[in-house]
Amino acid sequence: QVQLVESGGGLVQPGGSLRLSCAASGFTFSSYPMRWYRQAAGKERELVATIGSTGSSMNYADSVKGRFTISRDNNKNMVFLQMNGLKPEDTALYYCNVNRGVSYWGQGTQVTVSS
Repeated sequence: QVQLVESGGGLVQPGGSLRLSCAASGFTFSSYPMRWYRQAAGKERELVATIGSTGSSMNYADSVKGRFTISRDNNKNMVFLQMNGLKPEDTALYYCNVNRGVSYWGQGTQVTVSS
């Protein structure tokens, strides 16, 4: 069965950095684009970043362009989100996602940006 396990969240001051990781299993990881979403309290879930199956194409939400970088390691079945220049508005629960006709989600990892 598909499993996605996120890690790396935490409390960070504005301007700080975090690196989120997502370990994937139960499917042919290298065949699928991967996505990071986030959901802030009281808000809709939003797409943050997408990476193609080979890692050669990436797309970002306007709100994180230039600050966040998505990457993947197809040998280790992992996807990452490097977050720099964090702002209080980046505070949210961050989810890893794969869509194989059905959308699969991890449990999420909390990112809190606060002084």
